[in-house]
Amino acid sequence: MSTEEETLVEAALRVLNTADPVEKARIGDEVANKWLQGIISQPYNPSQELLVVPDRPARLTNVKLVSPSLMPKLGKAGSLQSRQAIVHSLVHTESWAIDLSWDIIARFGKQQAMPRDFFTDFVKVAQDEGRHFTLLAARLKELGSFYGALPAHDGLWDSAIATSKDLSARLAIEHCVHEARGLDVMPTTISRFRNGGDNQTAELLENVVYPEEITHCAAGVKWFKYLCLRLRNPNLSDLPSEETTDVDNEVIQKFHSTVRTYFRGPLKPPFNEQARKAAGFGPQWYEPLAVKDFTAL
Repeated sequence: MSTEEETLVEAALRVLNTADPVEKARIGDEVANKWLQGIISQPYNPSQELLVVPDRPARLTNVKLVSPSLMPKLGKAGSLQSRQAIVHSLVHTESWAIDLSWDIIARFGKQQAMPRDFFTDFVKVAQDEGRHFTLLAARLKELGSFYGALPAHDGLWDSAIATSKDLSARLAIEHCVHEARGLDVMPTTISRFRNGGDNQTAELLENVVYPEEITHCAAGVKWFKYLCLRLRNPNLSDLPSEETTDVDNEVIQKFHSTVRTYFRGPLKPPFNEQARKAAGFGPQWYEPLAVKDFTAL
């Protein structure tokens, strides 16, 4: 089958099976443009059996992986070494974010009979993540380093494996916990680069990465809500424009139970309330989870 006849899920699998992260980002951008331009028109083939999605996407072995607890401290961007370490960590995170975005399309889109807007939202997320990876990897080279020069950990993909059977859990943990945590720490990271005299990295994070990550978190919130509401209305084709307080409370309670099931320990404050609100979820979503004793709730 030619690439012009590919479905989006088949194209997503091509991205996931590409090991080189630079090529992965390039192919992902090409696929995203084809979907957004209508060249790839079908999300999946309804008559085709579910395609096998790899448990672990293809990856190069040039990055030394260690346990998160063994990761060296990144520092506060006051030295070149610290700035390199922080950007390297961001590059690694974005490399996994590319895979996570295409994985959610390939793994859950057909299986859960998701609306077309679901595919479009995560195609846009995937394209953004690929751009973030490319820009940050280039910046890392300008700082005199390269991706693979330092150790990294694969905590993000560990969470992906844990949520590989449950789309609600994937959305909650990857987008509303991990990605939201990125929103919490980003303003401090930007300030540290500015204070360290690296305005170029600070502006890249502030003007490109940070605002787009808010939209990624918003996609997670949006489709988590959709799945919760679809349980009540199986014929729901998309999110209603208005939701009642009762439904909101039900969704939030489902979020709390999902996070407690799939995420170890409490969420860590302080929270970036402004960015989280822009992404579509307020303190009632996350503050009850920022305690040590879940049983007290």
